[in-house]
Amino acid sequence: MRHTKRTPAGEALTDLILDLFRLNNRFLTAGDRLVADLGLTSARWQILGAIVNAERPQPVAWLARDLGANRQNVQRIVNDLHQEGLVAFEVNPHHRRAQLVVLTDKGRQTYEATSRLQAPWVNYFADGIATKDIKTMHRVMTMLRKKLEADGSAEEEA
Repeated sequence: MRHTKRTPAGEALTDLILDLFRLNNRFLTAGDRLVADLGLTSARWQILGAIVNAERPQPVAWLARDLGANRQNVQRIVNDLHQEGLVAFEVNPHHRRAQLVVLTDKGRQTYEATSRLQAPWVNYFADGIATKDIKTMHRVMTMLRKKLEADGSAEEEA
């Protein structure tokens, strides 16, 4: 069996990807703790954020696409948020079955509460890291995400 050797950049990216997996898991756990008293998890918080940051109300499939997530998982979380009164469904004039997901007043208040908790939390983690380094990392992550999206690798699992 032939093994293709990684380039130095490929080796460095492999190390980065493994650390990103670890970092993602730790941030999800920390996020769960941060918003637990609001009755949220990191996943629910993420969905609320996607709804808030969308230019207009979107169906679940579009939210999942924007998050790079599995549609069925997003639907399950949206259903839970609906049962708790944080989101509501509106008629989609472009598609009868794919309802639009919108925040309720309770959902908006809950999301605003997460924002008040998140600001000091994220400032703590950013402390001591140069803004230019954070922006460089963001650019690298964006380039990698766009490559994954362009070749379809990101959508195969979603």
